[in-house]
Amino acid sequence: MPKLKAKDIRQMSHEERLRKLRELRIELMKLRGQLSAGGIVENPSRIKEIRKAIARILTVIREEELKRGRK
Repeated sequence: MPKLKAKDIRQMSHEERLRKLRELRIELMKLRGQLSAGGIVENPSRIKEIRKAIARILTVIREEELKRGRK
């Protein structure tokens, strides 16, 4: 999966952002569950990528909220 960039996230609709956020959180929970069960994760760096993508989405959502608040 290619890295999510802020520019791409800003082009998504609000519903798409929320859906993507939900998908990423579910994937992160699955990967963390594999680790905690003593399993081996195929790509350990994927956890870091997912966390950063979640942070980017939340940042863009917050920016939009602040923009709406100022108007």
